[in-house]
Amino acid sequence: MTTVPSAPPALAVQGSFEDLGRPLHDVTFTVVDLETTGGSPARDAITEIGAVRVRGGEVLGEFQTLVDPGVAVPPQIALLTGITDAMLVGAPHARAAVPAFLDFAAGSVLVAHNAGFDVSFLRAACRRQQRPFPRFEVVDTVLLARRLVTSDEVPNRRLASLARFFRSATTPEHRALADARATVDVLHGLLARARGVSTVEQLLDFCRTDERRRPHRHLADGLPSAPGVYRFLDAGGRVLYVGSSLDIRSRVRSYFTQAERRRRMTEMVSVAARVDHVLCATPLEAQVRELRLLAEHRPPYNRRSTRPEKSAWVVLTDEPAPRLSVVARPRADRAGASYVGLFGSRSLARSAVEAVHAALPLRTCTTRIARRGGGSACVLAELGRCTAPCLTGPDTHYDEVVDAARRALEDDLGPLVEALVARVNRLSDQQRYEEAAAHRDRLAVLVRGLDRAQQVRALVRCGEVVAARPQGTGGWELACVRHGRLAGAATTRRGDPVMPAVEALVATAEHVPAPERPGPAGLTEEATLLVRWLGQPGVRLVRADAGWALPVGAAARWARLHLVEAAGAARTGPRAQQGASLWRVPGDEG
Repeated sequence: MTTVPSAPPALAVQGSFEDLGRPLHDVTFTVVDLETTGGSPARDAITEIGAVRVRGGEVLGEFQTLVDPGVAVPPQIALLTGITDAMLVGAPHARAAVPAFLDFAAGSVLVAHNAGFDVSFLRAACRRQQRPFPRFEVVDTVLLARRLVTSDEVPNRRLASLARFFRSATTPEHRALADARATVDVLHGLLARARGVSTVEQLLDFCRTDERRRPHRHLADGLPSAPGVYRFLDAGGRVLYVGSSLDIRSRVRSYFTQAERRRRMTEMVSVAARVDHVLCATPLEAQVRELRLLAEHRPPYNRRSTRPEKSAWVVLTDEPAPRLSVVARPRADRAGASYVGLFGSRSLARSAVEAVHAALPLRTCTTRIARRGGGSACVLAELGRCTAPCLTGPDTHYDEVVDAARRALEDDLGPLVEALVARVNRLSDQQRYEEAAAHRDRLAVLVRGLDRAQQVRALVRCGEVVAARPQGTGGWELACVRHGRLAGAATTRRGDPVMPAVEALVATAEHVPAPERPGPAGLTEEATLLVRWLGQPGVRLVRADAGWALPVGAAARWARLHLVEAAGAARTGPRAQQGASLWRVPGDEG
């Protein structure tokens, strides 16, 4: 292992990290190249490390060492690099060579050609040694070349091609130090082409930024580093996209970097003319305001706006022969309908519908019936899969079925659960385990939806709830909820008295009138979000209407259902084992 001593690093003084940055001529770069036994950091190992430390165009030091990989070098690798097993006899192991290189590179910006390869091997070596990998800033000359060198100038972005183009004094030869020296010349040639890039922060951003987005990076200028909501707008003032974040500035800046890979976002950024924002006191307020703005503007680039089918409710319709239907959102004009939700997708909502149908003979056809009697049988009725109440006049039996379904959806799920559990156990006794597991999973989805709907109804009926959630900084997030809407939010700092802040929040919170009549109008995504927040660990109830609490009836029945899991379908069978976790419903978040 040979090391040329390097000069002590220069101290860069800056008044503001964002505004001034570190000038490139004052930044120390360590240009590194590795040779390995193969291309997989998990399976292969390092055979050679070469590095050059430079600042301001001047070489400060060099590092080179062969590394004993602990395995034989594959013949094709030995042919490519010229490194043989005999050359590695007596070479230091990675546990000595890698720490020595990290000491050499300390305090500098790491540079490599196809940096992901070299950094991944260094990380893997550190993991094997159970030591942390330093948080280097990394510059990839491949990415720089893609931005700054055209295909007319070089046939590809390989190191050898770029070294010839920039007339490097060193020819790359698949040996670590020689390749690192050539990369130094390539780096200097690329920096000379990067007009307007004068600081290392600009250089790192230049590496990450997509060419199509770069002209729009100024849209993030002036945005605050605080929680809130941001909106991308086009030249005509139309809202293109709405989002929320704990750090508005950082989040918006990410849309202009290579880390953002969504095509829709690239297209959105290319037509955006400005970004505005709304500061929020807490992350909860930011999420609520985001929901309200989505509902108000329906931005074309938000999937929640363009694909409302991603979430759904189940409704027991209000018509002469009620049925279960999956809808995108409750309708305020259907006060007599019974709703259950919110489900994470329409497929989960349909699973809940199938669970009810397995216990109660509700009609399964989708035709809206204006009156009972005088109709004609549909295909489902002919197949025996629909009770066909449309064919009869007033039917006391079907009315009783509807009443049982309404009670289950709005109040008491117990009888329906008992019927379905009995069916699950019956199928299990018959060794029909896959069918039993399917019924069990549908019932789990239904119970979760009912639990949410009960809690949301309770919150909408409640005139006021004030709750507090501890912050990581030691203070509290405060929320005032009135009739299922967030009326106000605030925060306190560590050591500040909480009750004066609560009184101020209540006094200034928005007035939310009670709904004229309980119904689907209050079953909103905002109320569901608030219920989830109130149910988080650590949230404390500060004050509420007398006797109010989130109902636990459905949750308790859920727990009771859990007791039959071992005796039911989850005992054996491949499908049953696959769905053995009843409480984690795929795709149903929160």
